[in-house]
Amino acid sequence: MQVLFKLNHISYRVRISLIVIILLVFAISTASVLYHGDHFLLGSYEKLNNDDVKYVNSAKILLNKHTLAYNSGEAPSAFIMPGMPLILSGFMLIFGQDNDAVIAFRVLQAALQALSIYLIFVIANHLFNCRAAIIACIASALYLPDYFSSGVILSETLFRTIFILLICFCILALKSNQTKHYVIAAVLVGLACYFKPHAILFPIVLFILWLVNRVSWKTIIKHTTVISVTLILLLCPWWIRNYATFDEFIPFTKSAGNPMLLGALIHNAAPPQAFFDAHPEYTGGRDSLFTGSDADMAETTKKIVQFGFKEQPLQYLQWYTIEKLKGLYLGPYYWKTVFGIPGSLVTVYHILFVAIGGAGLLLMLIQAIRQRKQQYLLLLLTFAYFTVIYVPFVAFSRYGYPNVFIIFLCAAYVVDRALDIQTFKGFYQTFKGFNRTFKGFNQTFKGFNQTFKGVSNPPKPSLPREGPEALRPLDTRAGTNVRAKETLGGDV
Repeated sequence: MQVLFKLNHISYRVRISLIVIILLVFAISTASVLYHGDHFLLGSYEKLNNDDVKYVNSAKILLNKHTLAYNSGEAPSAFIMPGMPLILSGFMLIFGQDNDAVIAFRVLQAALQALSIYLIFVIANHLFNCRAAIIACIASALYLPDYFSSGVILSETLFRTIFILLICFCILALKSNQTKHYVIAAVLVGLACYFKPHAILFPIVLFILWLVNRVSWKTIIKHTTVISVTLILLLCPWWIRNYATFDEFIPFTKSAGNPMLLGALIHNAAPPQAFFDAHPEYTGGRDSLFTGSDADMAETTKKIVQFGFKEQPLQYLQWYTIEKLKGLYLGPYYWKTVFGIPGSLVTVYHILFVAIGGAGLLLMLIQAIRQRKQQYLLLLLTFAYFTVIYVPFVAFSRYGYPNVFIIFLCAAYVVDRALDIQTFKGFYQTFKGFNRTFKGFNQTFKGFNQTFKGVSNPPKPSLPREGPEALRPLDTRAGTNVRAKETLGGDV
């Protein structure tokens, strides 16, 4: 744990840079939520027409009536998990039931966004290196949906923070194989379920990694038991409340039917008329699909999906694959502007990093398969799990937002690799320059060597074979064969 979360081994300059980024994110997030205030509201407190204002209303009912209600007046409800009403009611207990509690909650979310920067650095530094970690932090600090998420009263910021912590402790658990780390990971899964219950099956990711790493079945059974017992203990209060209130076992909520039905409608449009002809129990309009209980809407969803894959298989296959991915990740979670910055600029930034991050996901997948990198596989399987889990439901940017930090991690990995390639190219070009210079020096040296040889070893003169010329002395000054003065008739 010390190696993962402590930064003693990081250079002083990098640590200072990280602290500056964290402080800037907290300052900007806090300034944003204080400056904009209820600009971030998606609904109206009077009309109770969106999730955020409904959460605040539920918190007030919980504090005053000791009843968890949602879309049910003041009557008990199992429509949502209790995480958001519990947190908000706690702030109301401290700051009162007016707007001060909401402001305090937003400041908490600003602090969690700053904490997330540190956790992102921790993960990226462990998986890649220090430079990639700083790149990921800078990219996240410039990502405006994080600041919007600080101001809106929804569960995404809280869930995202728990989610990032979960990855950190999964890295520790897989590396150390210690029970305490698996207990902490299970606690984080349980806490995540109190905000988004689909996190409950996340231990499947750990199970796959155990199989890939060929962990013994004895160890697998041990860790599975520890995780299961921890989750049961954490979720027991919710199960007991539901059974005592509704006289039935409700593991999470009774609202899955509506999101599944919305997820079955292509582009939120009603099925073709042929569906209504085949199912006369529906009057023919889209609204008739949403009548009845949660179980009735789940049954309607089943009928639509069966009809669609039978009559329009390609269209429904595209809807449940490509279109779901586009809904989750193509657009940013930026429903209200921050400091007046338009959504078009945020969308360009978002799409750029999604494209780079997509390349990073593929590159990491190749590395994970070739080199059996466990940490890469953990990140990839986690991303896949929290993507696939939304396929049956309505898919839009709010649900994809908690996963975006993984895309940014992968984008930082690609940028870091690209910088390495450019650096290598620079060294290679420099080497080629030195090589050419060396060759030039070598040629010059060869020229000097030839000249030196000519000076040191002059060619021997050809002496006449006969006659008086053969008896005359020679003068070899300046490397030239000349005859004596009397022969040449002057000075040489």
